[in-house]
Amino acid sequence: MINRILHIETSTKNCSVALSCDGKLVNSIEKSSENYSHGEQLHLFIKKLIDDSQINLTKLSAISVSKGPGSYTGLRIGVSAAKGLCYSLNIPLISLNSLSILAQNVSVSKDTLLVPMIDARRMEVYTQVLDYQYKVLKNSWAEVLNEDSFKKYLSTHNIIAFGVGSEKAKNIIASPNFKVLQKLHEPSAKNMVKLTNEKWKKQQFEDIAYFEPYYLKEFYTNHPSKSFTI
Repeated sequence: MINRILHIETSTKNCSVALSCDGKLVNSIEKSSENYSHGEQLHLFIKKLIDDSQINLTKLSAISVSKGPGSYTGLRIGVSAAKGLCYSLNIPLISLNSLSILAQNVSVSKDTLLVPMIDARRMEVYTQVLDYQYKVLKNSWAEVLNEDSFKKYLSTHNIIAFGVGSEKAKNIIASPNFKVLQKLHEPSAKNMVKLTNEKWKKQQFEDIAYFEPYYLKEFYTNHPSKSFTI
């Protein structure tokens, strides 16, 4: 039986959707916007993707969504859309870590570690450490960057940092083993296909009723009394 999966990635400024068939990318649409206009774009992108691919929504086998960490608003929009489609079509939901998705953009040699970074607040980033085979060595956390960040890993490995949060690290971490890619990659639905297919084969699905985005840290508003964990 053919599996067709819709992928949704909205954890950063990049609003991105993709369609895969049996683990291969078929089509994708994405747009990066400083205004985080995911609320206006996401459903339009999904409709265009489905129409351009000449399939019907009822032919989808599952929905794959980026669960975070990342933008609170972006994640809520993406997860809400994914859950709504799963409910209406009665199909399973697969979730992926946005940092693991971002890491799929970059390949390195055996002695080098991958450190994707998504911008948080001030000098803070959401980050993760993976080896050259994309195995997660340290799961996602919020790091306030300083000269000792990643010191444990730099003593034995080279590190390649990348993503929209990595520019913060350029002038802070002085080790010759620490490099920042010039191209500021963002997570993309195109890079969700392989990871999603692995989960599909293992039937690793989310409980749609209880699934929530992986925010990682507190949500802050401009009003101190309205800061809360979600």
